[in-house]
This record gives sequence, structure tokens and C-alpha cells, in this order.
Amino acid sequence: MRTIIYQILPRLFGNDNCHCISNGSITENGCGKMNDITTKALEEIKKLGVSHVWYTGLLEHATQTDYSSYGIPKDHPAMVKGIAGSPYAVKDYYDIDPDLASAPTRRFREFRNLVNRTHRAGLKVIMDFVPNHVAREYCSDNTPLGTAQFGEHDNTNVHFSPANNFYYLDAPLQCQFDMQGNTPVPYQEFPAKVTGNDCFTPSPTINDWYETVKLNYGVDYTHNGSKHFSPTPDTWVKMRDILLFWASQGIDGFRCDMAEMVPCEFWSWVIPVIKEKYPDILFIAEVYNPQLYRDYIYRGHFDYLYDKVGLYDTLRHITCGYAPASSITSCWQSIDDIIGHMLNFLENHDEQRIASRFFAGDGNKALPALIVSSCINTQPFMLYCGQELGETGMDEEGFSGLDGRTTIFDYWSVKTIREWRAGGNFDDSRISASSRNLLQRYRTVLNLSKNEKALSMGRFFDLMYVNTDNPQFNPDNTYAFIRSYQNEHILIAVNFDSHDVTQVINIPQLAFDTMGIARTVYAAVDLLTGDTCDIDLTQQMSCKVNIPAYSSIILKFK
Repeated sequence: MRTIIYQILPRLFGNDNCHCISNGSITENGCGKMNDITTKALEEIKKLGVSHVWYTGLLEHATQTDYSSYGIPKDHPAMVKGIAGSPYAVKDYYDIDPDLASAPTRRFREFRNLVNRTHRAGLKVIMDFVPNHVAREYCSDNTPLGTAQFGEHDNTNVHFSPANNFYYLDAPLQCQFDMQGNTPVPYQEFPAKVTGNDCFTPSPTINDWYETVKLNYGVDYTHNGSKHFSPTPDTWVKMRDILLFWASQGIDGFRCDMAEMVPCEFWSWVIPVIKEKYPDILFIAEVYNPQLYRDYIYRGHFDYLYDKVGLYDTLRHITCGYAPASSITSCWQSIDDIIGHMLNFLENHDEQRIASRFFAGDGNKALPALIVSSCINTQPFMLYCGQELGETGMDEEGFSGLDGRTTIFDYWSVKTIREWRAGGNFDDSRISASSRNLLQRYRTVLNLSKNEKALSMGRFFDLMYVNTDNPQFNPDNTYAFIRSYQNEHILIAVNFDSHDVTQVINIPQLAFDTMGIARTVYAAVDLLTGDTCDIDLTQQMSCKVNIPAYSSIILKFK
């Protein structure tokens, strides 16, 4: 069956406060908890066809909220983005974020309960692994006995040493913005550590990842990126131990943040070590450079990579009217040899919401893209909590600003999620008709993509090459393909247009031969609507179909 991943920020998911204020504190705006992700919530998530839940922001990270009474050092507010802080400025690799616990002293117990609940619901757990950078004030209070802190034994008098965990600059940190935050004492750091986004200057800007510092994996960037991997760098060993620690807690997979900023040699070394002990654990890489894809799959041993600059960007351009539907063909052709390793998505925490005015303005307009992304081949699909409800991401939450994204930096409550949760009851009647209809479409499409063998396991045949010059077919707004498994066949045609269309789809002899389609009259059923029709392929090599606006036909015949 197809892997379908559901991304949740627990901080947002369980927050029922409908009166949040911009830049509000945790006291003013509230915060969702791990305990809010109940058995009932997981049952509703599973109805979407989901197999894995990616809990984003579990690790303890830098925040302006004071947890010093719990033994957690305060963070300097100038080195925290937003009031809540970024989940990717990790402050303790071995601990759970106290924001997410109903009782912060029992945060690890609540985490284990969440993992167990998720597993009992028949779902698997994915968590973030952030290997490239840490919070500027990283300080673990939960490090296992005998494990040194990052940087504890570094020689800070040199810019680079393969034995160091960080890179150092012979100058104080001098950010080009206010380093006092909301305190009278400015943040001080000497020598300055290199900033997480490879900013090798003591003066990062507001647009840099200034609240983080880059980890040293044995690459000397000041000497043409020379590599020093023998003996095994200390950072490699520390990271291996962190992965083994969380795998031992029942984690089923890691989403590896900005994996391409860490040398492939590290992944080549560490993933086999983890999989030797936990062979079924998944590794998902955030990689954006297509030239690195095959390295990170074949040498790095990743199970899946983000397909962002290929299929995501293409489907977004088609949905917004900037590219023809036929451009999908070149997307899959460029990665055909590794397509099963690519993770498809239409939203995540980094991207703008489909329903925002910066994207499509309406979640329904991306239904054709959803069907292509989740049905085009056998690779996994990921959706972002709220996507299935048409969440617009048009709140001005604070640090995040009005950008069409749901904030990862602020304490906030998301209206569509809040209404769907209905205080934990998940009453579909409480959400708008538009959200309810969209939710049902997602349930239908994703369960089809997961459970129909032709879609989850079958072969794929692109029909566009015989329809580009077809006068009865419009390749600008329509994309057509066939999926087959044994004697079952599914013809899919998606319509990106705002109007219903009638198209005549040519089916070449090669499709009959390759997919094992016999020349006969088939009784077909549209898996989206339940409508039936006959497809006569005795003499004809074409099929006439009516496709609703922003929708699709998914005709199954056998």
C-alpha cells in the first residue's frame, strides 16, 4: 500500500483559543499539547488514508517562554524567532519541547503515550531530525550520562578542526539588527559561531538563520570544502547516538531537515548503522538540488526525497495558470529511474497554503493536482494538517506575518482545524460546507490512492505523447494517464480548467500491449462518483470523457 504522511504541528493542532493576538505569549494565546492528539483525533486522521503521522516540533527548541523553573535555561530573546520559537532551532536533541506537555515535568511520559496511542491507532510515527544546525544557545539538560555537550571540548581558537562540533570566527557576533530583544542586555558571543545557513560571517542579517549555528561534519569550507572524515568526526558520532536514542523510543521514521547541507558521506555511514538495528525505520530527506538526488538515494541510503523543485513547482504553476498540464510529463521523465523514492506533496510548513491568495485562493482548485500527485505512480504522498479543510494561512500571527503560511514561530490557533476538532469531537457538521466537501474529496482520493492496487502498486503509462497534437484534446488544461495492476486498469484524466470539458483521449497501441489491455467493451466505474459507463475499445483507440471543472475522472475497468 502507498505510504501517506500527515504532518501535524501539535503546538497548533490542539489550540482551541479563538481570540489569539499577534505576538501573543503562551498565556495569552495558548498552545496545543500532545495530549490533544487523542485516539479520536488519530481515528479521524486515519480516515484520510494516512499511514504515518509526522509530528513537527517535538524536540525542545529555543523559545521566549521561561521554563527555568523546570531546570531549562532561558533563551536570550534576541536569538529566538517569534515568541514560541522555531522548531528547527533545536536546544536539546534529547528532550521533548515543554510547550507540548500538559505537565512539563512529565513531558517525556506524555511523548511516549503519544507514540503508543499512534501505534494503537494503526499509524506510524515520524519525527524531525535536524542535523545541520542547532539553536545558538544549545544546552541539553537531558543528555545521557557520559555524552558531552555539543562544543564542550571544541578548540575555539581555530576556525576549523575536524574534532570540533562548530565553526568559529575570530570576531564577536555582530548581527545587523537589535541583539537586545526585549531585555536591556544584548546577546554576546565570542568567538562568533558560523550561522546555520552557511553564513560564514560574524554579521548575519535578519534574513539569515541567525538564531542557529552550523554543525561541523568535517568539511573545511575555507579550503575548497576539503573533507576530513578519518578518523570519524565527533559530530558524526554524536548524531548517530541521537538517532539511535529516538529509534529506541519507538520512532518509525525521521524527516531529515535540510539533509543536503550535511555531507552525503555522513548519511552513507549513519543510516546503515541505524537500519542494522531498526531495519524498518524510514529516512526522508529534504533535498532541493536535483543533481544530488541519486547520491542521497544510492550513496546516502535515503528512502525518500522531497519532490519540490520538480512535481510540486510544476503542479503549482499549472494550478495558477502559468504552465500547461502537459509539462507534468517532463517532471516524471527526469526522475523516472528514482521515482519510487520521491515524496510528493502540495503543502507543508515551508510552503504557502493552496487556499491562500498567494497560491490558488481556493483549496478546491488544487483537486486536479492532488489526484496527479497522489496517483501518478507508487511514491508516497504527504499532506499538511488543514490542507484537507482549505485552510488559507492568511492570519498575521506575529513573527510569521501575513505570508500565506501557517506560522511555525508563534503561539496560534488555526480556525479550520479548531472547527474540525470541535473540542475533540471531530464533528464534520461544525465545519463549513466548503471545508466539509473538500475533506470528503481528500478522504476519497487518498484512500483510492492507497487501497486500489492499480494506483498503489501498478504500472504507469503517460498518454500525453499521443494527445499533444490531438485536436479533440486540450493539453494545456488536461492531463491523462493509465494505471494497471494485473487485469485491473484505471484511466485518469484531470481537468485544471475552471470549466467542464469534453475530451477525446487517444490510447496508443503501445498502451494496450504494455498494460495488457484487451480489445473489448468494458463496464467502467468512476471511482470518484460511482457513476458507470461503457468503454468500447474493440475497434477504437480513443475514449471520449466529460471532466468537471477542477476535477477528474478515475475510470476503473477490468
